Amino acid sequence: MKIGVLKTGRPPKPAIERFGTYPEMFEQLLGRDAYAWRTYAVDEGELPASPTDCDAYIVTGSSAGVYDDLPWIAPAMDFLRAAKGKVGLVGVCFGHQLMAQAFGGQVIKSPKGWGVGEHVYELMAAEPWIGERPLRIRLPASHQDQVVAKPPGAEVWVASEFTPFAGLVWPGERALSIQPHPEFDPAFAMSLIEHRRGNPYPDEQADAAIASYSGADDRERVGGWIKQFLAQATS
Repeated sequence: MKIGVLKTGRPPKPAIERFGTYPEMFEQLLGRDAYAWRTYAVDEGELPASPTDCDAYIVTGSSAGVYDDLPWIAPAMDFLRAAKGKVGLVGVCFGHQLMAQAFGGQVIKSPKGWGVGEHVYELMAAEPWIGERPLRIRLPASHQDQVVAKPPGAEVWVASEFTPFAGLVWPGERALSIQPHPEFDPAFAMSLIEHRRGNPYPDEQADAAIASYSGADDRERVGGWIKQFLAQATS
């Protein structure tokens, strides 16, 4: 299977040497040798010539907002609309928001403020790629923007009080998205919090977010679900 990673942002420069780029984090999560990988620098204006250039695409996180006046965002949404239903699509964080906006939903800068640290999410649906469904999962979060209106045809599969539309799936359309970050190693997530300490969030919030990483999470479990979804979406 050939997977294209639509790169829409990058980690802080000091973190890249230690933790890698966002595409490399997804390769680590899903298995570097499990797929044929290709990265497209969407945030630099690069897109696949055709949706069918790859069997599936993963849309990464970004510091951008889907509402920002950046020259690459509208073409990226056009590409997702063209790809929907033809190939597998997985969006994470900004990718989740970009898919929602492209497919008819709404994303805003949430008045709730930043969600950082490990958050707990309820599983809302028994999807075929999940198998035995746990009641909840715990994953790294790092966002202020949120989906506030789900697109037509989308169903919510993950939710929390802070993020009611934390995961969307489009049945029959080969498309899946999630707000939190299964690809974030806890050490990277904590380094990102330290990088942003004081701006955009205060020390008290940063301290609480760091403390939330003291327990186990479900990154590996959710990575397995994404692999199962990709297998079903491309079969």
